[in-house]
Amino acid sequence: MGCVTSGLIGSIPSPSRNGLELGPLELRAYGVMIALGVLAAVWMSRRRWEARGGDPEQISRIALWAVPAGLIGSRLYHVITDWRKFQDEGWLEAFAIWKGGLGIPGGMTAGILAGLWIVRRQGMNRGETLAAVVPALPLAQAIGRLGNWFNQELFGSPTDLPWGLEIDQAHRPAQYLDVETFHPTFLYEAVWNLLLCGLLVVLDRNRLRRRAPTLVTNPRRTDRPGSLLAVYVLGYGLGRLWIEAVRIDPASLVWGVRVNIWMSIVLIACSALYLLLTRGRAGPGPRRPVMPI
Repeated sequence: MGCVTSGLIGSIPSPSRNGLELGPLELRAYGVMIALGVLAAVWMSRRRWEARGGDPEQISRIALWAVPAGLIGSRLYHVITDWRKFQDEGWLEAFAIWKGGLGIPGGMTAGILAGLWIVRRQGMNRGETLAAVVPALPLAQAIGRLGNWFNQELFGSPTDLPWGLEIDQAHRPAQYLDVETFHPTFLYEAVWNLLLCGLLVVLDRNRLRRRAPTLVTNPRRTDRPGSLLAVYVLGYGLGRLWIEAVRIDPASLVWGVRVNIWMSIVLIACSALYLLLTRGRAGPGPRRPVMPI
């Protein structure tokens, strides 16, 4: 196979290191990016909930449970779907989260379920809470994906496009040792998630404009902004479907197709069905016609 390089036009370099040593401690960039993504999502959710007349501290209490649950769920999903890898390397590697390996579908499910449990305990309006928080989820994912860049992992097939990603030989698959640049799937997913975040904000703003005033803190007056969650799942599934098809990292297969492609198809189908079944059904809106960020 010939060498693929975008050097004549340009390329994206990979970081030479994936961490920073602070005395005896080593700060992993992968973990830092995840933490920054979480902080950005909590900040955005607090702002959006406050704009609806809610107490932003309620969002922080949700995050205290939803974030750890999401991390555990995402790691479990990765371990379950790539179990052969841990069978070969040893099951203790399942706890080496700093090396990468978080499955978004698992984190999404566990984090949302834990968050909804706290929403119920706090007597918050479930629909409006979802509407406030959901646009922040793809923002967190976009920032967290930068961790894959530092780890030089989860890149796509070889490419000579100007934005090809330079990968050190030590991180290349054996069949691509003479290839220099690959599709930066981390960047594709980050950009896709930022666009999805913007779309969700716009959709929610339009929803608020159409609704009559009501109290968002009344848990009995649930709205249909759960459809915003369905749009997020649909958008994530569509993006992950084509991005997963570009990736070349080892993955578990079902009938010759990557597990995450099957999962993307399931997410797309379920969310699209929900949107079709709830189309035209609307409940009450927020207390005041504010425009959330």
